[in-house]
Amino acid sequence: MTQVSVVGPDDGEAIQLGPARMRILEDGTTTGHRLGIGEITLAPHTEGPPQHRHAQHDEGFYVVSGTVHFTVGETTHVAPAGTLAMIPPGAPHTFANPGDTPAVMLNTFTPDLYVQYFRDLRDMIAAGQERTPESTVTVMSRYATEPATDYA
Repeated sequence: MTQVSVVGPDDGEAIQLGPARMRILEDGTTTGHRLGIGEITLAPHTEGPPQHRHAQHDEGFYVVSGTVHFTVGETTHVAPAGTLAMIPPGAPHTFANPGDTPAVMLNTFTPDLYVQYFRDLRDMIAAGQERTPESTVTVMSRYATEPATDYA
């Protein structure tokens, strides 16, 4: 029988990264590593990661609640609930929640390569290393991701 995954509202692997929380809903195990899915909750007034580019995976963001600002290169897109942002490999991007309420996004990775990035950040923090833009970029580099220094 084919394995089916059902993740309830209180299930999944929760990873707290300061003011951001990633709940891994699908780590690629059920999809043959073709797709990873997470739910990101950003606290109010939260900046995202340094602007970066992925070389080996597409990333999607669907804003479930709140308003997220997606910066792609030099352009910032204001994305209220119901907005989908698809980021192909090579596109510089980051996101933030400058608002006064939490923002929730459904985050996809095709293939699932980037799911482990969030686990690695969690482990880095648990080992006592501070999460800085520099340490974040170091972890990103393990997953064919580099800073978009031309837009830093």
